Amino acid sequence: MLHKKYVIIICLLASGLFAFKGFDDNKYFEIAKNLEIFTNAYKEINYGYVDELDPGRLMRSGLDAMLMGLDPFTNYISETDIEGYRYLSDGKYNGLGAAGKVIGDYVVIAEIYENSPAHKAGIKVGDAILSIDGQSAKGKTEGEVQSFLRGFPGTQAELLIRRPGTSKDLRITLTRAEVDMPNVPHSGLVADGIGYINLSIFSQDAGANVAEALRNLKTKNPNLKGVILDLRDNGGGLLVEGVNVTNVFVPGNEFIVSTKGKVPEWNREFRTQKQPVDPEIPVAVLINKMSASASEIVCGSLQDLDRGVLLGQRSYGKGLVQNTKDLGYNAKIKLTTAKYYIPSGRCIQAVQYKNGVPVEIPDAQRAPFKTKGGRTVLDGGGIKPDILLPTDSASTYVNALLDQNVIFDYVTDWAIAHPTIDSIETFDFTDWDAFTQFLSQRNFSYESKSEHKLAELRKMADKEQFGLDADLKALESKIQAEKKSDLTRNKARIIHEIEQEIVGRYFFQRGKVRKKLKNDPEVQAAVQLLNDPVRYKSLLNQ
Repeated sequence: MLHKKYVIIICLLASGLFAFKGFDDNKYFEIAKNLEIFTNAYKEINYGYVDELDPGRLMRSGLDAMLMGLDPFTNYISETDIEGYRYLSDGKYNGLGAAGKVIGDYVVIAEIYENSPAHKAGIKVGDAILSIDGQSAKGKTEGEVQSFLRGFPGTQAELLIRRPGTSKDLRITLTRAEVDMPNVPHSGLVADGIGYINLSIFSQDAGANVAEALRNLKTKNPNLKGVILDLRDNGGGLLVEGVNVTNVFVPGNEFIVSTKGKVPEWNREFRTQKQPVDPEIPVAVLINKMSASASEIVCGSLQDLDRGVLLGQRSYGKGLVQNTKDLGYNAKIKLTTAKYYIPSGRCIQAVQYKNGVPVEIPDAQRAPFKTKGGRTVLDGGGIKPDILLPTDSASTYVNALLDQNVIFDYVTDWAIAHPTIDSIETFDFTDWDAFTQFLSQRNFSYESKSEHKLAELRKMADKEQFGLDADLKALESKIQAEKKSDLTRNKARIIHEIEQEIVGRYFFQRGKVRKKLKNDPEVQAAVQLLNDPVRYKSLLNQ
């Protein structure tokens, strides 16, 4: 027999389900039966498991596992997660205004946002947070440290900081404030007559800020002949801001996206509401595999309406709409309630996932649709650019330097010796010999993909008792010889990463964006396209 308290819980949960239409008797029975089984299991585990358990954590694990079987975007949001969720939703949160990562025993500040509480308090990238209000931060994750730092605007937190290059730990008093992340960190000219707008997140006023950026470009450059909208690595945000950004280039009352789900009353259609800033100027949109959600509404709609040319790599493929529902006790569930469909009628949602990442869908398995002008476009698995560009992927060697914080630590030391740098565009890193010396002192090592495969081959050969020892040793020697030239072979990319890290220390996110533009092959490809009106028009008329 169930304890009376648990029977009441099941009855209350089941009664709530009857409020919905469309369930048959078999489904009612299945829901009630499985709720009873779950409650029995939860009760027995809490009562009899050999070790002491945290009931809240146990339930969280169960909820996460249940939702994991749906899609990567349906999530449970606990009370402690609420502030982080608010940032993901609207680009604002209350706290430090910095990002960190665990290095050794402590969370180390990895990025500071301009004019944030951290910036104003004098915190620097490279600072290790030892304690917060007297509570040790040793062994804490970044999420745990951030939860300590969040709080109401105007309240204070005392941080104990260990700063490289200083002999004593520092005490810094931080005054919390609402941190508003800029969604347009940079806009300007990238070539004669070619404008550039970087949009990093679809938070509140993204459309208005893109519109203002374009107006400023047109005012300062009356002969503006094209604009690049950079949506690379933009994971989305507010759906309505996706419509508003599209409206910058598309006339009013144009259908952009509709949402359709199980509950008909929740279905909606979104159209542009305002007069565009410029409905004629040629537009080149940069996307990559991390451009998702609202980014795909914008680039997909501009493609469907034959309003712009897309360059880069196929986008992520997130065509799902999430809404939050209150669960009580200040907890929520972020629930996928619909799919969205862009002007051609296609849905861009990826239908297959592996470890939360979309699986590539061959074009032959994607349904064809037509753009406004009659071009063929495909649904499912993201938006395919009109011009495919090679992926800018760092080598295993460079990724190892980044993952092991070699470049980060080097730049921390470099910044101590260089209080200021030249302007963003003119700064060049020239201390290559100093970096190689630093690298040798770190005893840096990494396993290449070839070494990993060779180790697998050695295990298989041993298992099958093949006599390949001599051959494998010879191959290993060749790999080691090749690895010795990794540093020289990757010099240009390493310098690029060092320059990005250095500029970010002095000029924040906007500095990184501006510095990257200096030698960005994808931006250069967009400039070439906008400088070739015949090719631009032919791509929209294919």
